[in-house]
Amino acid sequence: MSEEKVVKYPGEQIDVYWDGRLCIHIGECGHAEGDLFVGGRQPWCVPDQADNDEVVEVCERCPSGALTYSDQSGHSEEAPDSNKVQVSYNGPLFVSGDLSIDGAPDDMPGTRFRAALCRCGQSKNKPFCDNSHTDAGFQDFGAVGQKGPGIETGGGKLQIKPIENGPLLLSGNITIHAGSGRVAWQGDNAALCRCGHSKNKPFCDGSHKAAGFTSD
Repeated sequence: MSEEKVVKYPGEQIDVYWDGRLCIHIGECGHAEGDLFVGGRQPWCVPDQADNDEVVEVCERCPSGALTYSDQSGHSEEAPDSNKVQVSYNGPLFVSGDLSIDGAPDDMPGTRFRAALCRCGQSKNKPFCDNSHTDAGFQDFGAVGQKGPGIETGGGKLQIKPIENGPLLLSGNITIHAGSGRVAWQGDNAALCRCGHSKNKPFCDGSHKAAGFTSD
């Protein structure tokens, strides 16, 4: 693949973009129907090998935001009806919704609606996950023991602010799903651990201070 930050794969009716800074190889693209994505082929992605609806579906289910598209008919991705945080088993926080992530580059459009955020403290691409949790041996099964104050509606802007040397502060309507998939917590403000040391994951408990966690 190209060493460019964002690689464009043009099609007759729809173009696909792949952002290597965000890709953590979840593999949704590998489960696309037909020959839209074929490993080892050059080019890896050929949008004309699938209909537009399939291309859109595959791109929008990429949880890291690494895949995006530009539909020449004018269709564009829209924010989901609700803001969701999925706590993954031994892995990142998968966030989806109408996102505004402080510090995300302007040329990283995938993070407008989808992102994988580091919670092991080891990523070299903070606040985004880069799969460092695997080598670090990070373990957390995704249990969530609190219910939260609740929300009246699920949508609206979700502001995500990484605090220097501290947690991720989320402001907006939030629904947190445990690793099992169940709806576990709902509220409009949350401080989520990103140092990997909290004893109350996914929430911050101040452990980053004793752990000496550092990050912008």
